[in-house]
Amino acid sequence: MMDLTQAYKTFFGPSDTLMQLFSPYRICPLGAHVDHQHGLVSGFAFDSGIDFLFSPTTTGKVEMCSLSFEGLMTFNVRREIDSKQYNWGDYLRGAVWALQHDFQLRKGIRGVVKGSMPIGGLSSSAALLCGFVKALDEVNQLGLSKMEVVKYASMAEREYVGLNNGILDQACVVLCEEQQLLFLDTDTSDYQILPFGGQQLPFKIGVFFSGVTRKLTGTDYNLRVSECKTAAWIMEAYEGIPLKDMKDTRLHDVPENLFEKYKEKMPERFAKRARHYYSECERVKAGVKAWQEGDIHEFGRLIFESCESSMNNYECGSPELIELYKIMRRTDGIYGGRFSGAGFKGACIALVDPDKEEQIREYMTKEYLKVFPQYKDSFKVFFCHTSKGVDFVSKHEQPL
Repeated sequence: MMDLTQAYKTFFGPSDTLMQLFSPYRICPLGAHVDHQHGLVSGFAFDSGIDFLFSPTTTGKVEMCSLSFEGLMTFNVRREIDSKQYNWGDYLRGAVWALQHDFQLRKGIRGVVKGSMPIGGLSSSAALLCGFVKALDEVNQLGLSKMEVVKYASMAEREYVGLNNGILDQACVVLCEEQQLLFLDTDTSDYQILPFGGQQLPFKIGVFFSGVTRKLTGTDYNLRVSECKTAAWIMEAYEGIPLKDMKDTRLHDVPENLFEKYKEKMPERFAKRARHYYSECERVKAGVKAWQEGDIHEFGRLIFESCESSMNNYECGSPELIELYKIMRRTDGIYGGRFSGAGFKGACIALVDPDKEEQIREYMTKEYLKVFPQYKDSFKVFFCHTSKGVDFVSKHEQPL
């Protein structure tokens, strides 16, 4: 595949000022499906993601192409952003739309982006959004803090693109540090960067692509968010608590003792969503304790347990992902694993023993393709290291 420098030169010709940044993908070992309810989450960024090579434009024009998706995306940051076009450029337009609420942008960007993995379950959308916000911040000298990058990228995905998620994805992409765990309260945005029991990490991150890609805005993701909110609303109604608008209702605001009090009266669907929320937040706290004590086996066990709750209580997971999960549970060298992202197709992730990479690759591939031979050309296995969040590789490269 053409590299970024060749692509830039092919599409746009020579440039006097080139900047390059890397925006990583992320995984959430514990804290799945709770950030939109303002719960507790954890996360890693890792050393695969989206590379940006770009130069500023003084006219405000944006011209972006991708080596992963088709189409040259063009618009102007000085003009009002119009409705979605339902292509990958919506994430770029959304970033500008969010920033325009507080800033008058003057400079645009001309550049190329390239993703380093197949799309599905690793928050490629957050990597793209956070990278583009960071690039716009740099060329327009906005002076954004890390949490402000998270804020604008999250706002773009929720309010422009239309995915009703929380800040987990963007926070991991921006805040994470190599060899450490992000522990984030998505209600207050307070976070900690935690070392592993005072020692080097005894694992690498395994990523197992099912071969099936998905787009969250075309799945039941938003429905699950609504179900969680409805569960909170039902409990508040039973308790006689004044109800708020549904958009302002979250399970975080309902004490767990009310769930214990009313769970038998609630329709089963909503009780299951609430049960996942409360149990997952407890798993995050237990996982942080195991992490700080250097207990990778307990940390991994909790990740497996989290995935069980995702399947049984949150009720997500395609047949392909469920099969991958079952195989992970019986694979020697995997400490713990789960669906990545929302669990609607996409990928599974795991913490693996680095000394058993090849055995894991061979066994996972063989067992998965026994059940789903149709994915022999698209099933992929990767092993990655943890990484820091989005950052510049170079701000002023040599001219092309």
